[in-house]
Amino acid sequence: MAAESTKRILYALRSIPPGRTASYGAIAEAAGIPKGARQVVRILNSMGRSENLPWWRVLRKDGSIALPEGGGFELQKALLESENVEVDRSGRVDRQRFGWDFSL
Repeated sequence: MAAESTKRILYALRSIPPGRTASYGAIAEAAGIPKGARQVVRILNSMGRSENLPWWRVLRKDGSIALPEGGGFELQKALLESENVEVDRSGRVDRQRFGWDFSL
């Protein structure tokens, strides 16, 4: 059975709607785990595929894609763009426009 904090992170991840993004830290905050961004990263790495999590909607706090070019950057960019999220050439998303507010 997954720990309660893991369940809350999974819930927060699944609540990000198509066409929106969130930072690792915002997800941790929404799950009640301030400073838990690294835990979000671990969960995405270990459970992302098996839990069918929308990993491509998760960005750094500055709105940039964390994955390197040739290491998933292109796929994440393409998946975001398929949801009509605009990503600039450097891999940055306008968080004001495409960010998700978990209080909604």
